[in-house]
Amino acid sequence: MTLRETQGLVSMTDEAQLRWRALGDTTRQPPVVMLHGGPGLPDYLGDAALMVADLAPVYRYDQRGTGRSPWRGRHTLARHVDDLAELLDAWGVPRAVLIGHSYGTDLAGRFCLAHSDRVAALLLMCGPFVGDWRTGYRAERDRRMSVVRQERLRELEGLPCRTEEQEVELLTLAWFTDHADPERGWHWAAQGARRRRPVNWAMNGELGRQGRADPLDGHLAELRACLPERAELLGGVGDPRPVSALESLALRLALPLTRIKDAGHEPWLEQPEAVRAHLRRFVQGAVGA
Repeated sequence: MTLRETQGLVSMTDEAQLRWRALGDTTRQPPVVMLHGGPGLPDYLGDAALMVADLAPVYRYDQRGTGRSPWRGRHTLARHVDDLAELLDAWGVPRAVLIGHSYGTDLAGRFCLAHSDRVAALLLMCGPFVGDWRTGYRAERDRRMSVVRQERLRELEGLPCRTEEQEVELLTLAWFTDHADPERGWHWAAQGARRRRPVNWAMNGELGRQGRADPLDGHLAELRACLPERAELLGGVGDPRPVSALESLALRLALPLTRIKDAGHEPWLEQPEAVRAHLRRFVQGAVGA
């Protein structure tokens, strides 16, 4: 079956312009909106969108300052929440099924806190991580990386500016350990290092600092109270970010957690059939397909 693809550009109230695309029949309600991670990367969730676009239309967009949504101003978590609300208005979408990945799960959670009436269902993939998860993550990432690669990554991170090839090398080293299978992980990371570009490092730093200053951890009781009836967590058992952090979140939010075995931070790459089955079950239940 051939799915219709549409795209457009929406101007925000502060004159930023966000590029979006949709796959499937956009007259159907509610749609799915997929929120990519980073922060500072362009959208990369096309493979995941294809898994469910026959069940409901799937919208994706490049967050401001990434991909085809240029922006050179200040970045705030609140502004990114407002962006999503304005996009829903522009699309004529009262309520949407939100599927966030990595940083996109934090954005989805904060959007739910601000606009719970506009969230029909919520699926959080590989995040948000709560507590001191970074210590475990860094230790596991180092364990998966040789000493030579660790030293090279630190050397590249310390450069005041990098060439194109140095940037690709840095991103490949930083990302290959995200996968449960290191050999295939290197291939996917190298591929992503050339496609998911350019990285908006300034945006990454700004939103990262704000997230650490006001973590979602501090709003979990409020979030639990405003979650939609259908809300779930999904994570890869082989993600270097400790799955125990997701288990803790699942307990605090009283949500089911699906663990995908032999998969890391992008489980649809390593276990596409398992992720497809989960996404389809979730979306079917959310939209009544």
